Amino acid sequence: MAAHAAADAAEDELFGEGRRGDEVPPGEASPATRDERIRRALAELEAERAAAEAGREAQARAYLDAVESGRPPAGPPPAAAAVAAARVRLERAEAAQRAKVAAWQAQRAAGDAAGIQRGPGGRKPFPPETHAGVAKARAALERAGAKAAEAEHKAAASKGPGPVRNITDVDSRLMPVRGGGFVQGYNAQNVVSEDKLITATELTQDTTDTGWFEPMLRQAEDAAALITAHRPPPPPDPPGTAASQGGIGLFLAGAGYCSEHNLTIAGPDRLIATGKLRDLQHAPREPTSPPAGGQATAAMAARLATPEGITAYRHRGHIAETPHGHLKHNMRFRQLSLRGKPKAAAEWKFACAVHNLVKAITTGHLTDQALAALAS
Repeated sequence: MAAHAAADAAEDELFGEGRRGDEVPPGEASPATRDERIRRALAELEAERAAAEAGREAQARAYLDAVESGRPPAGPPPAAAAVAAARVRLERAEAAQRAKVAAWQAQRAAGDAAGIQRGPGGRKPFPPETHAGVAKARAALERAGAKAAEAEHKAAASKGPGPVRNITDVDSRLMPVRGGGFVQGYNAQNVVSEDKLITATELTQDTTDTGWFEPMLRQAEDAAALITAHRPPPPPDPPGTAASQGGIGLFLAGAGYCSEHNLTIAGPDRLIATGKLRDLQHAPREPTSPPAGGQATAAMAARLATPEGITAYRHRGHIAETPHGHLKHNMRFRQLSLRGKPKAAAEWKFACAVHNLVKAITTGHLTDQALAALAS
């Protein structure tokens, strides 16, 4: 009892009477209540929905403006503009055919007024109702409408989760997983060297990977430069490979990173899959239609169809996925214990650093002399 009383008195003197010392400091926000977190999550969802809708409308409007000006961009139209673009093309085809018929009739009337027995040269143009080009444009409009209706029906019947928020960890998102289903969490972006060291990593909220190719590539280049700058001088006759000289030799990435931008930005030589590996492996023997995309995508697909390209790309799986397997199965790191993106990202990077240390020590990257130098 005397010890407890002494501890209470010491705490009262240190923190003030009636205070525990773990209260929120003055001027800082108190922890949000559950109702506040729900309201904040709903506001974020509504803001994201409005931003996505505005983005789709702007993209559709830009495409329609290009169609109306007669210079539509290459590739399929945005889903929101497909029906409207097909309708514009139909109206333009009908107007053009009506103009041809009117011009023919005007020329014929002028000839009759001048007493010319012979009518205008050429056969009379077909009216829009029976013209083949107009019929083709009308069929395209019907297909676009049917496709839009089918997409709307599929969206209504979809069993997947809609836009949701987790009020326990509002920074996390529902991430699709291989084989179907979703998991509440984050999306880890890793760059792994050929010797299975994680040289760059980020924990993101994005369900897609495309936008993270360039940031991770730049991080990997910085890491490679740092490693090269601190590497001991090479032996007198080093092998003439890019890996032995430092820097990045060949950068391998999965199909989730494939885009014209990622294929053409400055940086090291790269192989980015244009489809699933099993399809790429069969491509040299079973030619298929060219992949959707621009010239860079088509060129990459052609390169991966060569024996040299597909042989080099086959190394991506065991290089990139081995650290994930080590973290999950050997280190038993299968779930983040901290909430909020800053803390979760710090925990993930700490786990990757532990992986690197274990890999470096067990595979001889850190020799006894190097460890002694680090400890001194």
